[in-house]
Amino acid sequence: MASRTPLKGLELVDCARANAKQGIETAAELCGYGDNLTTFSQELKQACNQMGVKINELSDLITDQDDLIDTEGEIVAPESSTQL
Repeated sequence: MASRTPLKGLELVDCARANAKQGIETAAELCGYGDNLTTFSQELKQACNQMGVKINELSDLITDQDDLIDTEGEIVAPESSTQL
């Protein structure tokens, strides 16, 4: 769900990181910056700098752990809610 107002600080970094794999356009939209990619990038870099994190671009927020979460596997679940 897109934010109605532009996010700042930690909220911005969290939102941007969560949506980084979808690209800068999607991340900016969901973080409340619409199609203003320049302001989104500037605010994100400023928020990261305040946290002591250096980034050059949005993809810098994607970690190795994020890549591990996306590995494919087999889902094991009951066939129905009453049958195990």
